[in-house]
Amino acid sequence: MAGKPAWWRKALWPNGKDGLKTRQGRQAAWRRLAVLGAGACATGLAMLLAFHVGQDLARSLAGGDDDAPQALPTALAEAAPAPAAQAATPPAAAAPAVQTPAADTPFVVKSVLKIDGPIRFGQFYWDESQGQAGPVVITVDLTARVLSVFRDGHEIGATAILKGYGDKPTPLGVFPITQKDATHVSNLYDAPMPWMLRLTNDGVSIHGSKVEKGYATNGCVGVPNEFAKRLFKVASLGDKVIITDGKRLGLGGSINPGA
Repeated sequence: MAGKPAWWRKALWPNGKDGLKTRQGRQAAWRRLAVLGAGACATGLAMLLAFHVGQDLARSLAGGDDDAPQALPTALAEAAPAPAAQAATPPAAAAPAVQTPAADTPFVVKSVLKIDGPIRFGQFYWDESQGQAGPVVITVDLTARVLSVFRDGHEIGATAILKGYGDKPTPLGVFPITQKDATHVSNLYDAPMPWMLRLTNDGVSIHGSKVEKGYATNGCVGVPNEFAKRLFKVASLGDKVIITDGKRLGLGGSINPGA
């Protein structure tokens, strides 16, 4: 069914198809075609620009995410080590089993020296007849001011002591003997400390002293010189000295060097 020619045909061939029969008519049609194409491109670009401007305006009004982190450029992203590309960390080797040192075996008091009454300053008792070969443990009771020596659970020596007072008290606790020096002289007080058995790094020790009423030490445990000589002979490095304040041991009592 014939109808009106399309608008674009009319725009290209205003004189109808008869206008294309001449060279001038064909050239004019091509020129009109070029103009129409350029106009369509310009219209499309204008519409696209208007669309992006509208998007930017909408983001600005809505508080867009321009400050959100951006993806790294490809070159930088490739330079950054990706988690999947990192060398896998080999599993740590199982730590060797650590052996826990056996707890010090408590020494039970098997026998005590027969001492009638309190030990006076300068007095001491020594009897190794009941002390068989075995570990040595030394106990000090600051309240009673008495030091006792046990070997294999048997008391072989006991004496009255001097102790520290005021700002130089004798410390409480369990101390291993870390040094022996028969002719030691204190580098702090320039005083002789014969038969010295060191207990702490800051100078506390057991040593020979003039044990008389009214005397004191600078935190050490002072014992009569002859007693100190005998103790020095039987004591070894590592033997434990337990210093308490008011704890007394009797027959059957427990001495725990690890306490």
